[in-house]
Amino acid sequence: MSGGLVALLDDVAALARLAAASVDDVGAAAGRASAKAAGVVVDDTAVTPRYVHGFAAKRELPIIKRIAVGSLRNKLLVILPMLLLLSQFLPWLLTPILMLGGTYLCFEGAEKVYELITGHHKEETAEPAAARGKEHEDAMVRGAIRTDFILSAEIMVISLNEVATETFVSRAIILVVVAIGITLLVYGVVALIVKMDDIGLHLAESSTGFAGRVGTALVATMPKLLTALSLVGIVAMLWVGGHILLVGIDELGWHTLYELVHHAEEAVAHALPAVGGAMAWLVNTAASAVLGLLIGAVVVALVHLVQRLRGGHDEDRHATA
Repeated sequence: MSGGLVALLDDVAALARLAAASVDDVGAAAGRASAKAAGVVVDDTAVTPRYVHGFAAKRELPIIKRIAVGSLRNKLLVILPMLLLLSQFLPWLLTPILMLGGTYLCFEGAEKVYELITGHHKEETAEPAAARGKEHEDAMVRGAIRTDFILSAEIMVISLNEVATETFVSRAIILVVVAIGITLLVYGVVALIVKMDDIGLHLAESSTGFAGRVGTALVATMPKLLTALSLVGIVAMLWVGGHILLVGIDELGWHTLYELVHHAEEAVAHALPAVGGAMAWLVNTAASAVLGLLIGAVVVALVHLVQRLRGGHDEDRHATA
């Protein structure tokens, strides 16, 4: 009897060790997958604060919460099942889908570069968002969730691509962990960024000495932080989008461009052995960003051309009418 109990305890201990190892494996895989999606995460974090701009302070956190819930719903109920089915039955589609997402990132990054250079930004109404009622808030939340859907899909595809060799159940668990973890990270940081100026203002008005100086510094620093975050988001989009296309082109059979970048990495690594790894990474990142900017610029030019042609056709129709 005691021997059977000991054997049972040994089996339980073995199962516990196996479960712990599985949790560690899932955590490590989720970490790798999330790291690859870092560029899109930065962009998501940079984009979201604009959706609460102009609203009353008491509505900022509820709006962010609504967007975060919509983002999680996008990831878990729509994107995740679709990607799991594709990875199981049509895995060859993942690279083209990933490249489409990469092209979109290049387009977004290049369009923002175009806006910075030309000063052509979308016109915004002068009326404060807080004065336009609940319908406007609902419309802004829906728009934010739509934009998040595209970014979330890209995050999930990049993450799936990193764990494509895992079993179906492992892929599902890892992607659930990534979806929840990244959503909490992004919208937690967004909430902190959005409320930081309020925290700074409170400290500046209610405290003296060091705390008051910290509050004043926060109020003065936040606009610069948001600008810097936006610039980092642009670079991240071009880098991630370009790298996705660089790797995807190689996987589809056109190896020349990838091999050129790889040879450049090796040359730098051999020339500067002390910092070879870091310099090789910089070469790959710079090449990916340049490729992303070039492809994004072509897409931006095509989109603007189509918009101009459609605008001309619309004017002709109105004139005829």
